[in-house]
Amino acid sequence: MKNLKSIVTTLILLLTFTTVSAQYGYGNGYGNGYGSSYGRQRLDSDLRNSEPEKPKEIPVEVTVGEIMKKLKPELKLDALQEIAIGNVMKESIREQGMIIKDEKVGQEQKLKEINALSETTTRKINEYLNPDQRDLYKKMMEEAQNPKGSKKSKRNK
Repeated sequence: MKNLKSIVTTLILLLTFTTVSAQYGYGNGYGNGYGSSYGRQRLDSDLRNSEPEKPKEIPVEVTVGEIMKKLKPELKLDALQEIAIGNVMKESIREQGMIIKDEKVGQEQKLKEINALSETTTRKINEYLNPDQRDLYKKMMEEAQNPKGSKKSKRNK
């Protein structure tokens, strides 16, 4: 009986010391007692946050929305044209992002693929425009590609 009583007492003491030491940080990774690891975790996260991060990517929908704000009044797009052209641009921007992120391909190949994508996108957009809108769109694209060149050509005239 005495043997059983001593075994039970030893087990209770052992379990008590284990839980006490766990609460004070001697086990289970809570730091050096009284929860000091929480402060260390906060410090670690602050250090991680102070490191330079990659710039956050702007969502495709936001980019397309900004483009459409400019195109809609200048080209006088109706609602159907706005939706169709917006969808074409979303698809194009997503593909362009995939091309840029592809690390297996060299810069020259990426440039070729982006130029081909640009031509395809322009062709798809032109399908939704009437002839007058196509001319305006073509002028806008030329001005976007050569902003300084357009001023020089105005001076020469």
